[in-house]
Amino acid sequence: MIETIIMWMIHAALVIYGIAVIVALYRVVKGPTTPNRVVAFDSIGAMVISIVGLLSIVLDTLSFLDASLIIAILAFLSTIGISRFVEGGRIFESKRDR
Repeated sequence: MIETIIMWMIHAALVIYGIAVIVALYRVVKGPTTPNRVVAFDSIGAMVISIVGLLSIVLDTLSFLDASLIIAILAFLSTIGISRFVEGGRIFESKRDR
């Protein structure tokens, strides 16, 4: 009985996350400013990590957790890169004081 309720709640969470990703994608496409798009993109990354974690529970496997770590690292690096580009127009600092 309790397993059925838990699986129903997990499936409901997957549907809610799917709707939230669609809403955040709308914000990425129609965002009024670039920082709004960056925040929406970062939230999509967090939601995808949660979706992969829930799918790992549903399919009863641990191999998806490695994928969620890779997604988290890529989302973090892309957020930092886009933020540095928005801030100063350059991602990498090139100091040629030799």
